[in-house]
Amino acid sequence: MSETTRSEFVLTRLIKAAGYSSILFIGLIFFFLLREGAPALVEIPLGSLVAARWYPIEGFFGLLPLIGGSIVVTIGATFVAVPLGLLTAIYIAEVAPRPARELLKPLVELLAGLPSVMLGFLGVVALAPYLRKLLDLPTGLAAFTGSLLLGGIAIPTVVSVAEDALDAVPRTYREAAKALGATKWQIIWRVTLPAARSGVLTAVMLGIGRVIGETMAVMMVTGNAPVVPTGLAALFRPIRTMTATIAAEMGEVAEGSVHYHALFLIGILLFLISLGINLLAASVVFRQRTRAERVLS
Repeated sequence: MSETTRSEFVLTRLIKAAGYSSILFIGLIFFFLLREGAPALVEIPLGSLVAARWYPIEGFFGLLPLIGGSIVVTIGATFVAVPLGLLTAIYIAEVAPRPARELLKPLVELLAGLPSVMLGFLGVVALAPYLRKLLDLPTGLAAFTGSLLLGGIAIPTVVSVAEDALDAVPRTYREAAKALGATKWQIIWRVTLPAARSGVLTAVMLGIGRVIGETMAVMMVTGNAPVVPTGLAALFRPIRTMTATIAAEMGEVAEGSVHYHALFLIGILLFLISLGINLLAASVVFRQRTRAERVLS
């Protein structure tokens, strides 16, 4: 075996080991969550788990307020992050001149690395008081504040990934469309975006995943009130998310208690939600690639 062949063999095995290890680590994480959270299904009646009250001190472990709060904040943040993020990515990739693009792209990536606790602090001292006065709310610590802040946190992720996907579209696509008489905006909406659809979808899913998994920022600005959200008015009331509940209570709970197992059950729900979003995105991308291969063949 030659030196080159031996090196390729070692590199191939290392790459495979890295790929398999990521699957192994995810499996171990899920096993740990299942081991610590499954006892809650035995210790807590199912009717109590789907109740509308979370107050562990008195034995109430209703998950509906936490699930509802997470859904409200995630949907609100998605409506903020996806349109602004995609439009910003289109501007950087297709419209901005080269000097502006070279400045904006590193700046967006820098914003993506800002600590969430710092952004949460800015939300508490600046955004929440401003929204309280502007909207005449009893408190600025509400689901709407959390949605705006989490949307802003997710925007850099959406912009960075979507811009890379748009930039990866071959220039020949644009030149061919221009040769057929298409305008710049027609090229963007009918050529570039459809060609980068899988990458754009990945950017959206990563942004949503960032919102669902965010903890410190959402805990600081949403009021942390475990109340079931009902109607549009819930946007302007305090809520509590699943991640904030784990972060706020895990450090003070007794290990092995019912409360302890209930928090790990919440972790299992978060794991399954994130896994479902990733599988949905992967299936959509796979179908689009299969469809494109059929058209080309």
